[in-house]
Amino acid sequence: MSLANQNRARRWFRAGCLWGLSAVAIGAFGAHALAPGMSEKQLAWFHTGVDYQQFHTFAVLLCALALHSGATTQRAALAAGLFSAGIVFFSGSLYYMAITAQTGAAVLTPIGGVLFLAGWVVLALSLQPRHDAAQEQQ
Repeated sequence: MSLANQNRARRWFRAGCLWGLSAVAIGAFGAHALAPGMSEKQLAWFHTGVDYQQFHTFAVLLCALALHSGATTQRAALAAGLFSAGIVFFSGSLYYMAITAQTGAAVLTPIGGVLFLAGWVVLALSLQPRHDAAQEQQ
């Protein structure tokens, strides 16, 4: 594996760790500081945001491991980016709605969901063998 690929794998691993750290911190903050003033609907939005952030934290870490193991670099990195953007749009919009009780950000939630779905498809394709000229000659 090239140095550039090792660095890319490390960056996505660190990003996954930061997503996990922030999911735990946000979840704890919500449970202890925000929950007493939230409605059941707001709490449900908040918990869903935390749950999906945690699930897709592991997806970003999986992308980093795929990069480290020699997966098609661009696809695994793209998948990690899609998962990260999905966290921002999906979980971020749910956090906003939970904290403010304003539902205007709800239009962003399905965008995040589509980004998550796209990330899973791209990750699945990241382990496809490359079809370069050297392989075609064999």
